[in-house]
Amino acid sequence: MTGAAAPDLTPAGTPLPKLWLLRHGETEWSRDGRYTGLTDLPLTEHGEEQALAARGHLEGVDFDLVVTSPLQRATRTAELAGFPDAEILPFAHEWDYGDNEGRNSAMVREENPGYLIWDDGVPNGETLDQVSERADRVIARIQAGCGTPADREPGAKPIENALLVAHGHFLRIVAARWLQFGAIEGRRLVLGTAAVCALGWDKRTPAIVHWNL
Repeated sequence: MTGAAAPDLTPAGTPLPKLWLLRHGETEWSRDGRYTGLTDLPLTEHGEEQALAARGHLEGVDFDLVVTSPLQRATRTAELAGFPDAEILPFAHEWDYGDNEGRNSAMVREENPGYLIWDDGVPNGETLDQVSERADRVIARIQAGCGTPADREPGAKPIENALLVAHGHFLRIVAARWLQFGAIEGRRLVLGTAAVCALGWDKRTPAIVHWNL
């Protein structure tokens, strides 16, 4: 996989950006299906192996920008994937799960059998709208200068390829918002640990280029 294909262009003839996504490798809590928001856990040994393997999906892509969540499971994944100098993006952290932090869905459903995080949110944590706003900030950064509806910096130098290393729920919401859907549609995008994805365009329509590699 390379970034050699001709880019889709804006009406002005500038490239439309492609946003690559890399979810962090396995941690103890992700392995056990526990909500891991702001708890700063390291990768497991297997998670480090996954991060090293992800490098192969990104080789040959010339990135103008590489950014990562500030949490160590993401920064370490970025390092192992070949990007030790990735820029820390403070607002690219995972959903703050509030009282559900460290619990798994089965535990939550013992109290609320119909619970779905996408519908019910999290007690004393972030709302879906708050996570969506952070995702929109990422997208605005990537699409700056290209004249899309998300462009908040007309005149900025356009980015051709960017990489975001972050977290499962957050990246699914980024993808939904890139596609111009509501954040809740991230529920439809399954994303494994250390998976690589790419968001781009079909002509000028935002689209999924690769998913869950």
